[in-house]
Amino acid sequence: MQGLNNNEIKKIVVKVGTRLLTYDTGKLNLGIIEKLVRELADLKNQGKDIILVSSGAVGAGIGKLGLKYKPVNIPEKQAVAAVGQGVLIQFYEKLFAEYGHVVAQVLLTREDIENRGRYINSRNTLLHLFKFNAIPIINENDTISTEEIEFGDNDRLSALVSTLVDADLLIILTDIDGLYTANPRLDPSAKCIPLVEVISEELKNAAGTTGEMMATGGMITKLQAAEIAMSAGIDMVIADGHHENILKRIISGEPTGTYFCAQGGHLRSRKRWIAFAQKVKGTIIIDQGAEKALKVQGKSLLPIGIVQVRGDFARGENISIVSPQGEEIARGLVNYNAQELKQIMGCKSMEINHILGYSCEEEVVHRNNLVLCG
Repeated sequence: MQGLNNNEIKKIVVKVGTRLLTYDTGKLNLGIIEKLVRELADLKNQGKDIILVSSGAVGAGIGKLGLKYKPVNIPEKQAVAAVGQGVLIQFYEKLFAEYGHVVAQVLLTREDIENRGRYINSRNTLLHLFKFNAIPIINENDTISTEEIEFGDNDRLSALVSTLVDADLLIILTDIDGLYTANPRLDPSAKCIPLVEVISEELKNAAGTTGEMMATGGMITKLQAAEIAMSAGIDMVIADGHHENILKRIISGEPTGTYFCAQGGHLRSRKRWIAFAQKVKGTIIIDQGAEKALKVQGKSLLPIGIVQVRGDFARGENISIVSPQGEEIARGLVNYNAQELKQIMGCKSMEINHILGYSCEEEVVHRNNLVLCG
């Protein structure tokens, strides 16, 4: 596959979704799990650092509790997941042990990624698990978080985990060959797209119309994961996990699935956290002069270049910086809240103290806390 070199790939994150791991009954597909473990163990034997981001806790809980139906509401799903997560990790622990490998369960929530201190702690834990030659198995903590259950956000989680550990490759295994031009289950003329170098709005719109193509997240969440990975300098592949030796085929560069080509080099850890781990809480529209200062001259954002402030955000939160044409050009941690910015936008930095009665910083967003998009 274009761009992939087995010798250069050291850290790999593999994400497997609910649709692949469970039958239509909701119960676990043990055959798929056993095949997946064998392939991951083989990669580990090659000296690769492996992380598995695995759904399936609800499916495991259904089987353990002997339920005849799939949980419908959020509290019920969370309760079933609480039972199933223990069952799921036991399956993995038993199967990996047969190949001589140790696993570690890591449950993450959105807050573990958004909070800088917890982000660093999570990163250090995963890197030390690599050092101990263990295989981290990650899932969102479904018992207290509703995002993954509602939106299939393990796709995004796997991309954030990839940035967390400086992965070389993210592989998302599902029940379809890759990204298609249309839903292949509805349109016989749909074709698999082998290579994606830029995720366009047209591509997003096509993915958003796939309906029930895959589990709860669908293809759109996989494209969102690809955006994160590609922007962080990480290659990503979507492929069908049913195929035999699928991981080996991907790592060896064999054309299979859809390959998303990384853009540029790796961002430093703090820059990745700003760009991807933080939720955007508001938007700042800037003029052409400020756009040039950020993109060409590498400067900080000053209040004089701001023409509009949208949203309600506090100091220190992540905001999107948008050009006069409406294009997002950067993200950063803001030094003033929304109400303060509305008072000082368009003004010189020396006027901040006179307008507000105090001055936090000369810069609205300092260059060290700013990441350019694209």
